[in-house]
Amino acid sequence: MKHHILCINSGSSSMKFALYRMDDCEELVVEGAVERIGLPGGWLWIKDSRGSRLCDNHDDFAAHSDAVKAMFSLAMGKLGLPAPDGVGHRLVHGGPDHVRPERITPELTQTLRTIISLAPLHLPGEIKGIDAVAEHYPGIGQAACFDTAFHCSMPEIARLLPVVRSLRHEGVYRYGFHGLSYEYVVRTLKHDLRGRAIIAHLGNGASMAALLDGQPRDTTMGLTALGGLMMGTRCGDLDPGLLIYLMDEKGYDARQLERLLHYRSGLLGVSGLSSDMKTLLEKSASEPHAAQAVELFCYIARKHIGSLTAALGGIDTLVFTGGIGERAAQVRWMICTGLEYLGIHLDSPKNDAHQAVISMQNSPCAVRVIHTNEDLMIARHTRDLLFGPG
Repeated sequence: MKHHILCINSGSSSMKFALYRMDDCEELVVEGAVERIGLPGGWLWIKDSRGSRLCDNHDDFAAHSDAVKAMFSLAMGKLGLPAPDGVGHRLVHGGPDHVRPERITPELTQTLRTIISLAPLHLPGEIKGIDAVAEHYPGIGQAACFDTAFHCSMPEIARLLPVVRSLRHEGVYRYGFHGLSYEYVVRTLKHDLRGRAIIAHLGNGASMAALLDGQPRDTTMGLTALGGLMMGTRCGDLDPGLLIYLMDEKGYDARQLERLLHYRSGLLGVSGLSSDMKTLLEKSASEPHAAQAVELFCYIARKHIGSLTAALGGIDTLVFTGGIGERAAQVRWMICTGLEYLGIHLDSPKNDAHQAVISMQNSPCAVRVIHTNEDLMIARHTRDLLFGPG
């Protein structure tokens, strides 16, 4: 049976969306975004599955509710697109109790409000997206798809944090993120991902996951989506003593630390130029700080591959995905250079051509590149949850 599923990924000032026709073909109908919500100069755009722009609507959207109303009005009204039968939302954090997709109820929404402190930059906007859909279209079914759910079966030893045990009972342990992306890669590669595998989701947000026969064993992020790898504007792992130093010696409070670690660090902080990897690669020949930011990103990623390989006892497959992982051949090459001792040997022409397999033919470790699709995972979960497996 055919169902149209709308997938929504809400941020504090943006709302990305994609409409899928879910039957035998799982077809993307349109995708788009509402940007600068609550700010002047708002922008709503929609493009079809071939990438052709269907509309560019410049207007101010005071709140998420206005963005949702405008999106539905434009897409299902002016453009005549089919109305969704259900709506799925990406939720970055599910806390300790939400380990699978769930139908959204007032009780679930209220529970999510109690764990905002675990993802203060993500959950408020995501909850606003849920509320906006419920306000304007109260009869439509909604599903919550949690990015943390994929990692919930990690071994307990990999989830523990070396802090006082009582904090564990308050939900303070390692969760892991980018789970919808990892789940898509696992489902797509299937038997090609048997054995010991590391998936590197490298984009503006970046993390890695270690898997054994497709099951999660460890990951680089922890309690929040701030730890692990260096990212576009996020710092990744830091010496906790640095935070104490900044508070004691520089007078930083919690909000100043939040802004520093989430918005002014990573590629942007090191380069002083940009958080965009493509821009930094273009400027690296003439801007030493841009080159250093790229080098540090790759150095840290290479160290984490070594660490996760140790956790797995070896590596059979390395997968690159995410915007950087899929498109930046130079970054993949720089990360893998020096990992030959793990059996990782890239084929330069294959890597430059972004082929599906970029390792040498007889390399002990297969290195793959795959385009991830978190929206399709949301659509699948929402369809299955609201209407039964397709």
